[in-house]
Amino acid sequence: MSALPLFLGQLIRRPHRVVALAPSSEALAREMAAALPEERGGPVIELGAGTGKITQALLDAGVAEQDLHAFELNGDFVDCLRDGFPRIHVHHAPAQSMGQLKLNNVRAVVCGLPFLSFPKNLQLAILRASFRAMGPEGVFVQFTYGPNPPVAERVRNALGLTWTKSDKVWVNLPPARVYAFRRNLL
Repeated sequence: MSALPLFLGQLIRRPHRVVALAPSSEALAREMAAALPEERGGPVIELGAGTGKITQALLDAGVAEQDLHAFELNGDFVDCLRDGFPRIHVHHAPAQSMGQLKLNNVRAVVCGLPFLSFPKNLQLAILRASFRAMGPEGVFVQFTYGPNPPVAERVRNALGLTWTKSDKVWVNLPPARVYAFRRNLL
């Protein structure tokens, strides 16, 4: 099944699980991949991989297939990812379970989940698991449609996060901005 009809079908059948109005645009996916640290290689984790638009951008940006680990809860999306990207690691599991992989030196965690809609304790659990896997030099990449950072202020403060943000990606529906979060190492 093509990615767009699959996405729209899931949006109609599971609106509480698929909260985006449309799949991420190629421009947004490229902007997220551009936030990866260039100075080092290593595994990359994608959270909420959906139909694979960001997955493809990560591969196009040079992430090796064997280094890409995609997490997705929706079983239909998992099947789509496994069919479309047979050589990446697809995990039918929640984002906060990434620590069970025991990956070291993770370069980045790229998140397509609706982070602002999550309770603060879930945001904190996902970010803690992400930074444990990445270590101090890692980057957590997340997009948002709104004007503010996509991680709650209390969570940002608790983890000592700093961030940079992209220009608005106008060709996405709705327009979005990409944030790259890092731990403050001072």
